[in-house]
Amino acid sequence: MSRQSDYLQEEQRIQAVYARRQCGDLYSYSNPGHLFMMQGRERLVWRVLRKIGWTDLQEKKILELGCGEGLWLREFIKWGARPDQITGLDLLPERIARARELLPETVTLLTGSAAAVPCSDESFDLVLQSTMFTSILDARLKKQIAREMLRLTKPDGLILWYDYRVNNPRNPDVRGVGRGEIYQLFPDCQVRLEPLTLAPPLCRMLAPYSFLVCHLLEKLPFLCTHYLGVFRKNSEGTGRSGGLFEHF
Repeated sequence: MSRQSDYLQEEQRIQAVYARRQCGDLYSYSNPGHLFMMQGRERLVWRVLRKIGWTDLQEKKILELGCGEGLWLREFIKWGARPDQITGLDLLPERIARARELLPETVTLLTGSAAAVPCSDESFDLVLQSTMFTSILDARLKKQIAREMLRLTKPDGLILWYDYRVNNPRNPDVRGVGRGEIYQLFPDCQVRLEPLTLAPPLCRMLAPYSFLVCHLLEKLPFLCTHYLGVFRKNSEGTGRSGGLFEHF
């Protein structure tokens, strides 16, 4: 049995979950809660990029695993990355089809499994995943995708992580990824994690009335449901912070 077929059942489950998911306007910029969350994420990502000196993205090769309809890829283009330097991969063909409609034609878009990415070793400056690991319940598949992310990242490159750190009690199809599990998935890496994103139900309730209140509440880590993570390969051993990652 091939490695890819080992994960087929879990990938089919994920496809079925997304096929029945109804999001309405939850992820529309016309929704004040979603707008606030996206603006907060953008500010923190750019704080990280400035800290490490990545203010010019034109020559950076970027890969997103689980790219969906290309929201993050469009953001990186807005931030100055060149479309021909960007690659996105997603398991669902319909999401890739939608991404092709929304992104410049020079962006490379692939349909397939993040467990076996058809790209060369150490070929990307930045490898990104956003709320993909949350949707994976099979620990073996998580480990394999983490290995792929490390394989694809250049020695001086970065892995960017954005995902839930807590479970959603209303949704058994997802599972938060905590700090300890992240360290296990990315051993021998410098890891910096920052709590981010005010709990979405609370944010959606308050944002229509006051972004200021949301901003103040987001300063309380226990009200934040996600981690923004920055990982760098570390040949000298595992480090949970330090160097460029000591402070955002």
